[in-house]
Parts: sequence; structure tokens; C-alpha cells
Amino acid sequence: MSAFVVTGTDTGIGKTIFSAALTGALRAHYWKPIQAGLDDGADRDHVAHLSGVTAAQILPEAYRFNTPCSPHRAAEIDGVEVDLARLALPDIRPLVIEGAGGALVPVTRDTTYADVFAWWNLPVIVVARTALGTINHSLMTFEVLRSRGIAVHGVAFVGDANEDSEATIGAMGKVRRLGRLPMLDHLTPQSLEVAFAQGFRIADFN
Repeated sequence: MSAFVVTGTDTGIGKTIFSAALTGALRAHYWKPIQAGLDDGADRDHVAHLSGVTAAQILPEAYRFNTPCSPHRAAEIDGVEVDLARLALPDIRPLVIEGAGGALVPVTRDTTYADVFAWWNLPVIVVARTALGTINHSLMTFEVLRSRGIAVHGVAFVGDANEDSEATIGAMGKVRRLGRLPMLDHLTPQSLEVAFAQGFRIADFN
């Protein structure tokens, strides 16, 4: 059964929306190991609403911090020491795991998400926006992941279509273009499900 890690080229680019769509399409369990920032609600709450899966399929975070910043700093502000053992993979499939920010975001002062991804040994999906700067950020992300022996399952774009940029990233990054989610004026579970079905092939995630 499928298990994927979802990371991004940056923060605030649509990772959680894509994760919700993929979770719903696979009827998977969803896990965000570390939530940093609760002002707008936890990401798992948004996924629970948008994915259409049952409450039991939305797994609790290993850590939940108040400050919206890098997990290593959010933990320090909250007076918590992150124990990496608590980030061990849940023994459940299918599973969609969402990271925070990009691949080199620090989990602790000594460990990045990319290090944790390598430990998990799961294929990684890179979510990239289609706006200016995407080529550079995407190619650097692929290099970071591959330097640690992490399999890049593909790239998923979020935003308005930009065929040349998307094609360039696929070709230069030697990575599969999984599809693209447009920006939705009315984001609902139904509109997200339709957009994912139109922009992606479920067979690419089996």
C-alpha cells in the first residue's frame, strides 16, 4: 500500500491543500508529525475538512507548537526538546505525511527534515508553486533529497499553468511531473476532489 512524504520548495505554497487532495484520493491516513503555529488552526484540521476521510484517519501530531516558525525554534520557545524517536513511522498504510516548509527546515539544531526523510526511506513528492523562482527552488530541493539517497517520486505543481517552467523543472530535474492543482476561488472538499481528478492520475500514486 502507498506511503508518501510531501515536502515543498518553500512555505505557504499549497502543501497542505495538495496533501488533503492526495489523502482523499488515496483514502489514506494523514500525519503531520510536527505542527508549528496554531493561529489559523492546525494543518490536520484543514486536511480533515478537505480530504473527506474519517476522523480516525487523521493522525495526531507527535509535537504541536504555538509559534509559527521553524520547528526547532518553535520547540525552544515552548520549552520542549524534540525526541526524534517520537517521529518514527506509524505502521499504517496508505499514508500521506506532510513536512513543514522545505527539505532543509530544521527539526532540531542538528537535524533537518531531509535527514528525517532519509530515515523514513519513503518516496517524496515535492510540491512547487508555478510562480517566479520555482525552477531554482525545485532543482535545489531535488539535489538535497537525492544527496541523501531519498527517492523523488515526482513534482506536483500548485498555481496557474506555466508550461515552460513546469517542463523545464521536469527535464532538468529528471523528475516526473505528476500534475498541477490550480488556485481555486472556492475551496471546498468537492472542488478540491474535482481539481485533483482533473490534474492528476491516481495511477501515478500506486
